[in-house]
Formats: sequence, C-alpha cells, structure tokens
Amino acid sequence: MTNDDTTTAERTATEVTRSIPVPTSVSPEAQAFLAMGAGLLEGGPTAEPAPDDLEGWRAMTAATNEMVGDVLRAQADAAPATVELTSIGDVPVYVGTPDGTTDDPDAVAYLDVHGGGFTIGSGETCRVMATTMCGTVRRRTFAPDYRMPPDHPYPAALDDLLVVYRHLLDRHPPERIVVGGASAGGNLAAALVLRARDEGLALPAALVLLTPEADLTESGDSFATNLGIDSVLTGSLAGSIALYARDHDLTHPYLSPLFGDYSPPFPPTFLQTGTRDLFLSNTVRLHRTMRAAGVEAELHVWEAMPHGGFFGAPEDAEIGVEVRRFLADHLDR
Repeated sequence: MTNDDTTTAERTATEVTRSIPVPTSVSPEAQAFLAMGAGLLEGGPTAEPAPDDLEGWRAMTAATNEMVGDVLRAQADAAPATVELTSIGDVPVYVGTPDGTTDDPDAVAYLDVHGGGFTIGSGETCRVMATTMCGTVRRRTFAPDYRMPPDHPYPAALDDLLVVYRHLLDRHPPERIVVGGASAGGNLAAALVLRARDEGLALPAALVLLTPEADLTESGDSFATNLGIDSVLTGSLAGSIALYARDHDLTHPYLSPLFGDYSPPFPPTFLQTGTRDLFLSNTVRLHRTMRAAGVEAELHVWEAMPHGGFFGAPEDAEIGVEVRRFLADHLDR
C-alpha cells in the first residue's frame, strides 16, 4: 500500500503503456489500414463544440459529413447497385436496387439505418452508405435520411424510422422485411424493433447489427481497453450522445438497446464486431443479453478489426458473405 489515496487499480490504469504492433494475422490490406493509425479522417475537426453551441455543431457535422462521404465514396462506386431518392411521408429515403434485380412481388425489403454517431450520415453521405449496403446485402434497400441533432434530437430519428417501417409493413409481409444498421444505426435499428414490438407491430424476419452503439452510458470494458487501439473511434462519443439524448435517461431501451427486454417475440439477430473495436463490449454484451432471453443471435468477431471494418480489405468482404448467408438462412428457406 502507498501513503496516498490512489488504489492499485487506478495506478495500473494510469501507468500501464503499451506499444501495439500491426498484427501479421490479418490480410496485407488490413495491415496497411492499421498502419495508418488514426489517419482515416485526418484533417477533420479535432474538438467537439460545447453542447449548447448549436452553430458550432452544425458547422462541425457538415464538415465531417462531407469528409466521411468522400472516404466512403470509392466503396459505393464499386458496389453493384443503383440508388434513387424518394420520400416516405416526410422522410427522405434512398432506395437501392442491386444490379440484375428483376421486379419481384415477393422481394425482400432491407431497412438500412446508417451510422455516424447520431450526427453524421445525411444527404450525399446517406446515399453513399445506402449504395454500399445495398451492394453488400444484395437486397432491395431502403435507407432513411432520418433527422439528426443538433436541430432534431431524440426521438426524431426513431420517429422517422418508424414511419418508414410502417410503410414497408403496408407493402411487404413482415417475414420479407429485414432491419439492419451499423454503429449508431445499429442502436437505432435495435431500438426500432423494440419500439415496434411495444406498439404492437409485426416484427421483421431478421435484424442485422454491425458494431452497434448499443450502450450510450459507455459502461463496457472495451471503452477503456480499446481506447487508443481503435483507429476509427479514437475517443468517447459523450458529446454527440449528449446532443442526441438531451435530458433523457440514457438507460432507456430506446436510447440504449442493451438494456431492453428481449423476451419473445424478437427476430433472429446477426451481430458483428472486431477485437480492436471500441464497441466490442457493446456488441458482446448485447449478444449475451439476447441469448439469455432466448433470441437466436449470432456473434461474429473479426481479428484486429477496428470500428466499422478495414474499409476495403478482404475481411470486409467476409462480413458481407456472412450477412448474406444469415439473410438466406432466415429469408430463403
């Protein structure tokens, strides 16, 4: 024991430093991505505005949104899909059609909820993400350009998604609908299904959650253990979370689906993360919560993968293969 009030655990947390090498256990493309460090969005905003600085947030999100769209555009351009903008109610929706698709009254509708920390992913960036996801799942994709902070905090995004989901239910049997989302979109996708069940709506055939931001309290172990290791998410998202949630309880299941009730009925769920993902704990804990409730849930963890994947490495293609296999298992029996 020491003479000060610092515990051993606190000293260990502050004193331990490590040099994390690029592993040779992943593809050369993934190694090259990891060797970039935190350079994916290099040149972007480095500090978040104060929560009440709405003009500052508008400026920052606009700049970051444009940069993210530029980073992801090459993947979208290579995707075997075309996307058109329409509207459902008052919600703009990008509708993606895989190449070679013919009109089929029994076609699956994939409701894709884009990520972006609840503040990024609108407009052209939503189109880019929708195109990439349509090419990944190879199903007709509906990607709402939902409202976001700073002007539209919770529950605006969830309200918009419910409008689109009700529209799809009017035109497709629920067993031909899938809901999916990545990152903050994974949060919203899970929350949407929980809310749909609470409102007595039919549930989709399956749910796909790619590294979901399932716990806005950020209580999981990987928020500490992968801090500085994840080269995509380089710090807490507390600022955007506060902007999105405002004064609402972060443990409410519509804000943090980790704390939801997954007792039946609830659709089969695919969950994906990586060993370097800041949201590794989010995904692992949500998987265990679902399994404990009896949900048919699959967890896929990729070696050395940070949040969102390697942005073009073979491992990213493997995720697509697994997602398509999961969809086939639950839609094409």
